[in-house]
Amino acid sequence: MVAPEAQSQQEELRNYVDGEWVDVNGDDGQTVLNPATGDSLGTVPFSDSDDVNATVERAQEAFEDWQSAPVEQRIQPLFRFKTLLEDHHEELAEQLVEEHGKTFGEAMGEIRRGIENVEVACGIPSMMQAGNLNHAAPQIDESANRESLGVFTAITPFNFPGMIPLWFLPYAVATGNSFILKPSEQAPLTAQYLFELIDEAGFPDGVVNLVHGSVATVNTLLEHPGITGASFVGSTPVAEQIYETAAENGKRVQAQGGAKNHAVVTESTDIEYAAEKVFSAACACSGERCLALDIAVVEEGVYDEFAEAVVEQAKNATVGYGLDDETTIGPLITAEHEQNVRNVMQTGIEEGAEVLHDGRDVDVDGYDGNFLGPVVFGDVTTDMVIQQEEIFGPVLGLVPVSDFDEAIETVNSTRFGNAASLFTDSGHKANRFKHEAEAGNLGVNVGTVAPMAFFHFGGRKASFFGDLHAQAEDMIEFYTDKTIYIERWPDQ
Repeated sequence: MVAPEAQSQQEELRNYVDGEWVDVNGDDGQTVLNPATGDSLGTVPFSDSDDVNATVERAQEAFEDWQSAPVEQRIQPLFRFKTLLEDHHEELAEQLVEEHGKTFGEAMGEIRRGIENVEVACGIPSMMQAGNLNHAAPQIDESANRESLGVFTAITPFNFPGMIPLWFLPYAVATGNSFILKPSEQAPLTAQYLFELIDEAGFPDGVVNLVHGSVATVNTLLEHPGITGASFVGSTPVAEQIYETAAENGKRVQAQGGAKNHAVVTESTDIEYAAEKVFSAACACSGERCLALDIAVVEEGVYDEFAEAVVEQAKNATVGYGLDDETTIGPLITAEHEQNVRNVMQTGIEEGAEVLHDGRDVDVDGYDGNFLGPVVFGDVTTDMVIQQEEIFGPVLGLVPVSDFDEAIETVNSTRFGNAASLFTDSGHKANRFKHEAEAGNLGVNVGTVAPMAFFHFGGRKASFFGDLHAQAEDMIEFYTDKTIYIERWPDQ
């Protein structure tokens, strides 16, 4: 086995296929840059159709034996993998900061969330049971038996390169399938490190595979007849395309898209607490996450007080390199994305939003990365781009509303339905919010509405395409099918 760090520090990354590190045949690739320093971290190659075909073939061969392995046997490598993740928690977090830019604390939290999914998947012996009924009919007993299905793939994004692969991989293999990960080409090094630990954990050859690549690699996976199903997390336009392509090719598919999440701040809440939680939810990970609460819908009676408290939070934020202890907001993933966020900010100004705090001119001493300080907009209206479209940057918009009815209407005005949060002391409003807010992840007095691994990750409207979500019981349904077994033993 190659020791951890060795693969992830190589000049050119490699695929992990059939239990071995292999060179990529494809001629194309790109440089992976540290977003804080601009330094090269290595080159990620793009796998071509030959690479994909060879990987799928090995995964299919591995599936033939793995699907019939005793369930207790299937979870043993996951127990070892979980221990290795714990042992290398800090090193993984440092690697994540280097290629993504988020703070070390955020990276540690991300890896912890990934580990939780491995822990839940280790409970597959109970979770995979499908039920039975004796005497379902005269002299007949009936049962449902879960069956593994084949080779699954996941196409994962740059913003959580350590956690999101673990939304899928542990459940896929624990249920008896083989698996191919295609990580983001913008942040592939954390996935490479994960697979170094997977190699050490001792999964059977071919059960878990890693393929680097770009759009062409993804399309080859989605169109390949040997792939049973695909999972995706990313922007809504791409999620919709992934969903359509996979479905057209007869595959199971779950595609999680973008978001425009709202926090409702009522007059009865603790304003300082709400401001702290909303600002953190909006700007943590530099706003590059689908659970960012980047719109606060505020009742008019506390609008000025809340705006002042949020601006104070923005003033106290420290933009910098994620491995510096004082940093609270790291760089954006690429210079191109930074410019895109700046363009949307400018659009907000042109549409008439008031700039309450402007962090666009932030200067980080000693670094020349993709840094952008937090921007807080006031007097945002529902027809503005910054209220309707996902920004994926450290931006918070404040929308004043006259009452709670208008607040709910504003939350539901967006085409997305990923998450929403309510800050209130009113049980009545909380109950209304639970039933009327059109989002799959709802929180009351909670900033980041991130479900634990034993609950599925919700998403509705243009935030999700499919029927079964990531994490928990939905993954068991996605990765298996139930065979109904009926037996009669009449008297002879």
